[in-house]
Amino acid sequence: MIRTLVVEDDFRVSHIHCDYASRVEGFEVVGRAATVAETLNAVRTLHPDLLLLDVFLPDGSGLDVLRQLSGDKGGARPDAIMITADRDITSVRTAMKLGAVGYVVKPFGSADLAERLTAYRELQHRVDALGQAPRTDQADVDALFSAARPPAVPRVPAKGHSAPTLALLHQVLRTTPDALSAAQAAELTGVSRATAQRYLSYLVREGMVRLELRYGATGRPEHRYRMKSP
Repeated sequence: MIRTLVVEDDFRVSHIHCDYASRVEGFEVVGRAATVAETLNAVRTLHPDLLLLDVFLPDGSGLDVLRQLSGDKGGARPDAIMITADRDITSVRTAMKLGAVGYVVKPFGSADLAERLTAYRELQHRVDALGQAPRTDQADVDALFSAARPPAVPRVPAKGHSAPTLALLHQVLRTTPDALSAAQAAELTGVSRATAQRYLSYLVREGMVRLELRYGATGRPEHRYRMKSP
């Protein structure tokens, strides 16, 4: 499990972020903090792997948290995904320079956060898989960097396709660990089975989704769909 600390000074919003994160497979919310001081103390006592870190805090900035953790020689520093209403490009660049692995601008939905957490989880899995190798090659390095961010939804040039519907199907596949049938995808998104089938086939043609065949005792194999690994 990826131990996650939610840093947000608004109690209601903090609760929502905890709920969003706890729904994603592989993540465990181990605590909450509302200030810079509380965050630094929680890092020392709870040893989280990941911070969901707001920029605007009552006693400073989430960027101050990153600065202080960078200079702390007392233990391993957790990764951080910034979750904030701060759209200032200077803040974005500073967060990048201080080692943040993501930057999510409020407001956002649970699926948006789930996509980024899923990408982060895949990155950790790849790092762990390569951890025993003495060296790596360019393909492995490229895979690590691409795993750190969710893939963009392809453009929809075909007539009769809706970009929001395509994004919805893409998010469901991205945040579901198992391969889905068209019927299951339809149930999860609220579209018809025929619509789900059409959009899933499009994602397969675009090279973002892998088609898997599941054979039963008799009859035609069932088509199932899964996001391709980066």
